[in-house]
Amino acid sequence: MTSPLITPAELAALEDVRVLDIRQRLGGPPGVELYREGHIEGAVYCDVDADLAAPPGAGGRHPLPAADAFESAMRRLGVSDGQPVVVYDDTGSTIAARAWWALRYFGHQDVRVLDGGLAAWTEAGLPTTKGSPDAPPQEGDFTARPGGMPVLTADEAAALPSHGVLLDARAAARYRGEVEPIDPVAGHVPGAVSAPTTENVGPDGRFLDPAALRARFAALGVGEGVRTGAYCGSGVTAAHQVLALELAGRPAALYVGSWSHWVADPTRPVATG
Repeated sequence: MTSPLITPAELAALEDVRVLDIRQRLGGPPGVELYREGHIEGAVYCDVDADLAAPPGAGGRHPLPAADAFESAMRRLGVSDGQPVVVYDDTGSTIAARAWWALRYFGHQDVRVLDGGLAAWTEAGLPTTKGSPDAPPQEGDFTARPGGMPVLTADEAAALPSHGVLLDARAAARYRGEVEPIDPVAGHVPGAVSAPTTENVGPDGRFLDPAALRARFAALGVGEGVRTGAYCGSGVTAAHQVLALELAGRPAALYVGSWSHWVADPTRPVATG
């Protein structure tokens, strides 16, 4: 199976590829400003809020977009069915992984994450360019086909700890309910296991090797054949967890609505500690 990761050298050697820049700062400047300051030449800016999610609401802060909306966004960005796609960010792939997951969910067969992101690209001595986002040379022909990756509903997430493992990808303090900077209620889904997604990568922002990831997840109860799911605040960094689990050979389902969807219903239980 082709790895879901790609190195800077491998990307530089590709001649026909659609590259998506998916940078964003929580509470900071819009990601497009980061793009303007410098990006991989030929990369197209992809907005995680507008292109990879439906508007926030009852489904959470980053709900799964409708198939036709996602298809339209990807075609506008020049994504085609028969062309490889590479996605990157500058935060350890924590945002780019949402694009990887969404494209896989909607049926794209060749999408990879630039391991180490933009920093790895520049450290390899490869060039970047500045400027505002340009429209791709031509519109893509991507066709969205939902169902390519497993998902969890809130009820399925609630039930999973009884017969599998539900991983909470947020920072440990948010899991424990000590802080909650975004959502109205602090805590975690009862029975979920704390597994901060930041521990999937090393100091250089690159993913740990598969053996190290298998050991990490085994310590959390995820072994071969164990049913596994992941959630976070709004379904973005949990996609990073799913990617890390795939690298480890442990497939997992994503609770897309995540905590922001869970606490939208006051009857759902909340655990702390």
